[in-house]
This record gives sequence, C-alpha cells and structure tokens, in this order.
Amino acid sequence: MERPAWAPQGIDISVPSVSRMYDFYLGGSHNFEVDREAARKAMEFMPGLPKIMQANRAFMRRAVRYATSVGISQFLDIGSGIPTFGNVHEVAQAADPESRVAYIDHDPVAVAHSQEVLEGDDRTVVAAADLRRPRDILNSPEVCGLLDLGRPVALLLVAVLHFIEDADDPYTAVAELREALAPGSLIVMTHASYEGVPLSEAEAGGTVGVYRNIRNPLVMRSRAEVSRFFEGYEMVEPGLVAMPHWRPDTPVVPEQEDPFAFSGFAGVGRKA
Repeated sequence: MERPAWAPQGIDISVPSVSRMYDFYLGGSHNFEVDREAARKAMEFMPGLPKIMQANRAFMRRAVRYATSVGISQFLDIGSGIPTFGNVHEVAQAADPESRVAYIDHDPVAVAHSQEVLEGDDRTVVAAADLRRPRDILNSPEVCGLLDLGRPVALLLVAVLHFIEDADDPYTAVAELREALAPGSLIVMTHASYEGVPLSEAEAGGTVGVYRNIRNPLVMRSRAEVSRFFEGYEMVEPGLVAMPHWRPDTPVVPEQEDPFAFSGFAGVGRKA
C-alpha cells in the first residue's frame, strides 16, 4: 500500500478512520483507499450519507454565524476532523476577525493535517485529545493558551457524540465541559439517529454494522436521548430539530430537499 507524501509517519493506513471517511463523503482528498472502501460499503446501505454530511456542515456554518452574532468570539471544536473549505475558523473569522478557534481531535491524521492547514494563523490551534477525557482537553496547553474560559465559548460537538458508546458515559463528559464554561456559552451539536432517516431501521442498520466492523461503533440515539446532552442549557429557537430546519438561510421546502438531509438532530443550547 503506497503511502501518500502528506500522510504523517506512524499512521496505520490499513485501518479506516471516521474523520477520513467524513472527508471522503464531503469530496475531500485527505483519505486513503481503506477509508473510501469502508465509506462506499456504508453507502451501499445508506446512499444518502454524503447528503447527511453536507447538511451537517451547512448547519455548523449557520450555528457559528449565530454564535458570532450574539457576541461569541471563542470556539472549542471537539471531534473537528480534517479541515475542509468553510471550516469553523473561516466562518468565524469572516464574521469577526478576532475569533479564536481551538480544534480538538483524536485522529492523528486529522491533527497533523489541521496543523498544516492552520500554520501561520495565530488565532487557531489544534490539539490531539479525546472527548471521553474532558480534563485533558480543558487543561491542554493549546486550549489554555488560546481561549479564556472565563468568557463565553461556543462548544462544538458536531457529528462526534454518536461515536461514543454509553459505556464511556458521554453524558458525564458533556456535563464536565458545560461546568467548565462561562455563563452565556453555547453548545452546538448534531447527532445521528434512526429518526428522520428515509429507510427502515433494518436497512439503516447495515451502515451501523459497517462502522462497528471498523471498530468505530455508530450509536444511533433517540430524540429524548439526544435532548439529555442539553441538560443545563436553554435551547435556542427552534430547539432540537432536523439539520435543515435549524435557522435556515432560505425557507426549507422538504419536497425540494434530499430526504436524507433530515436524518438525525441538530440544536444549540445557551448556558444561563
């Protein structure tokens, strides 16, 4: 297997990575054949996966613009993946050039490529850390050096919590992060669910099986289970909804949209 020049040394390029599969769905170039193979297999069961990822990114950009509109200029993006066009720092800095963004991921390829892309931007940092260990994130020199946690922060948990199993207690991790944030902070979240997917649970379950086979279980949670992550926050209108319905730039006409775009949930909460 040929190793591309950009692939960091020490990376096992024979094992698929969810962040590189996501990059493939979005049409990016930082993925290996093993990632493309796994992604194509997942798409056999759920052909709308690229559409779901595009809806996810579009929501993230609207939520970042919303955060800047209410005066937030600090962003903590956990599970940030591989930066593609229109990432958090680009959207935030276009709205407010003073915006600061800390990207956190546990995939070495995502971290290495982020460092390459962000080189020379002193208002962004990237760190390798795991959402399951919030203290490591909050105490990392990168986060401490860039963000002032005494002021409001927008915490982004976009398309990441569904990769954390209940056994790893994601609710406690999110609560720990919330407690560390100043009043006025926001939580921005999307989460996969069988609800809204235009397939039967059995059909969609094939995709879940592909992720399980690559040792990255995809945990589909119900609306009620996703709502629990927002405990301690006041929901920003329109609440927890399908991604295209969260403050769309233009009115949503469901008949004109790809039905897969309405899979799962998105929401923003504000810490009182």
